[in-house]
Amino acid sequence: MKASIIVFPGTNREKDMVMALEAASGSKPALVWHKETSLGKPDLIVLPGGFSYGDYLRCGAMAAHSPIMKEVIAQAERGTRLLAVCNGFQMLVETRLVPGALLRNRSLKFICKHVHLRTETEESEFTRKLGKGKVIRVPVAHGEGNYFADEKTIKKMEDDDLIAFRYCDDKGKITDAANPNGSAANIAGILNKKRNILGMMPHPENATLDWQDNRSGLPLFESIVEALG
Repeated sequence: MKASIIVFPGTNREKDMVMALEAASGSKPALVWHKETSLGKPDLIVLPGGFSYGDYLRCGAMAAHSPIMKEVIAQAERGTRLLAVCNGFQMLVETRLVPGALLRNRSLKFICKHVHLRTETEESEFTRKLGKGKVIRVPVAHGEGNYFADEKTIKKMEDDDLIAFRYCDDKGKITDAANPNGSAANIAGILNKKRNILGMMPHPENATLDWQDNRSGLPLFESIVEALG
């Protein structure tokens, strides 16, 4: 599998993504600097977490206009798989590759802790090995992760089975107490209409290795590898 991870000024999870993808595939992804204009032909593009451009203006807003993003958008629209995590998810909504917006956490505080997620669909190449209803435990680390979309948009995503993950408790129950940031309908991750793009706020790449004492995020990466195998 050929994967390309896009690196921006302020990105800080690119090495975590490299390790997660290596653990799942055995091959090392390429790191692509944001000023590049060509990606070649990767099987998977990753927009990792961090604080691109210091989160000035709006999280992800400046990165969404970096030179490489024209190529990222073009390839994603042609069907190349795109995984966008945390700051990467913020870039997705800025580019309108997925609907909605990411607002400040309802606590108005930065959140860094482990949360539980429930897989809402197995009908994607990102979640197939997890299976619908699977509960995983992964970290979050964000100040603007409060996913918002209007009721009509959320209803459409639900009808089209495009909600990938919801925040839940350790038993898989969807509750307000389990929602760390106030996201509408406890949404933690969504798919685009073509199902080749996954955007999510939590960090599955930090739940893949033995030394992390938690490998519940690894099946997500194994799903991608299997689909592209």
